[in-house]
Amino acid sequence: QVQLVESGGGLVQPGGSLRLSCTASADFFSAYNMGWYRQAPGKQRELVAAVTRGGSTNYADSVKGRFTISRDVAKKSMYLQMDNLKPEDTAVYYCNLEWPFGNHGRDYWGQGTQVTVSS
Repeated sequence: QVQLVESGGGLVQPGGSLRLSCTASADFFSAYNMGWYRQAPGKQRELVAAVTRGGSTNYADSVKGRFTISRDVAKKSMYLQMDNLKPEDTAVYYCNLEWPFGNHGRDYWGQGTQVTVSS
């Protein structure tokens, strides 16, 4: 079973920064598409940032220019650098690995880490 372990969440003031980390046990780590999702109370889980196995990235409009997704294949880790945080960024953040093979692929999720932006 692929396991993802997240860290880096916490309480931060508006305008502050956090860096989320996600470390995987997966073999063939570089073959996965990877992403960060978040879910606030009463809202659907949404894609925040993603990087494909080909290296292209995309971001939700609400975080463009503030968040950066990256990965380190050697460390089997992915990161989300969050700058200029806003209260509306408050949510539980989840890392995701998508194995894009087979009939429908497979998804693996981290345990979630709480990010709270408040003064």
